[in-house]
Amino acid sequence: MKLASLKHGRDGKLIVVSDDLAWYADAGHIAPTLQAALDDWGRAEPALRNLAIDLEHGAIPRERFHEHDAAAPLPRAYQWADGSAYVNHVALVRQARGAAMPDSFWHDPLMYQGGSDGFLGPRDAIPLKDEAWGCDLEAEIVVVTGEVPLGASREQALAAILLVGLTNDVSLRNLIPGELAKGFGFFQSKPASAFSPVFVTPDALGDWWQGGKLHRTLMVDVNGTPFGRAQAGEDMTFDFGTLVAHAAKTRRLGAGTIIGSGTVSNRDSDGGPGKPIADGGVGYSCLAEVRTVETIRDGKPATGFLKAGDTVRIWAEDDHHRSIFGAIEQTVAAG
Repeated sequence: MKLASLKHGRDGKLIVVSDDLAWYADAGHIAPTLQAALDDWGRAEPALRNLAIDLEHGAIPRERFHEHDAAAPLPRAYQWADGSAYVNHVALVRQARGAAMPDSFWHDPLMYQGGSDGFLGPRDAIPLKDEAWGCDLEAEIVVVTGEVPLGASREQALAAILLVGLTNDVSLRNLIPGELAKGFGFFQSKPASAFSPVFVTPDALGDWWQGGKLHRTLMVDVNGTPFGRAQAGEDMTFDFGTLVAHAAKTRRLGAGTIIGSGTVSNRDSDGGPGKPIADGGVGYSCLAEVRTVETIRDGKPATGFLKAGDTVRIWAEDDHHRSIFGAIEQTVAAG
């Protein structure tokens, strides 16, 4: 089952979307918003699933689904916490900053609390007031949970995952070192994130969802050129069950909590940093990583950060090259 929110008011209008992303049916008679459905999932889920079946069979009125009409599936959420499950990415970015890599990072997940009061839609521009801030994309996988009890086990956490999607977790890289030096975490360096047009129930992903990981290629283009083709199911040190359980160690998680994977990152086949697509590698899911590789290789980075007018596209495909979640397509806008 695929769910989305059309732009409407503050929290969008809930719709069910066909598997091929071509059609939608209004779900307002079941729940006005996705958050309302998540809050009453035991009642809403079976009704939404029946609506999805009727939509696939053309048994109910339907409308064309246009991704540019979509808001983020959750235009705002009670909680957005982003992990860093691909520790290869953490190691490279810390190396670029000249920061040591504690051994604990390999067995204790990193996680920060992001701003959740407003998310960007999949076609919304990335607002950038100052290019000197070093605007970067971060292509990631996300999950949305139902209620998760305090101290949940990994198995309980996995069972609480209701939806899976994609995000562009925008980062302002040149603001990060100063913020982290204060010892109090990210804030100004983490503006609003954007999400894929649809979120998908784990069962609809079939074998692509195993062990709390999405086993698909995360595809990233920058300015129309292939930039990243990382395998989301590989080199993921912490699966989503582990990440959700980590978040719930000292607090319960409310329905509608969004947990991110952190930037998807693959090592090269020789165990070293990944290579660009042009050099036969799978590329990258953020600019900071390629800049680090360039620094290791050449002594300084050659790739710049995003500037006004640059474009980013993030998506994942099924075995027939059809989009699973729709695409995040954003242009950087000055001011």
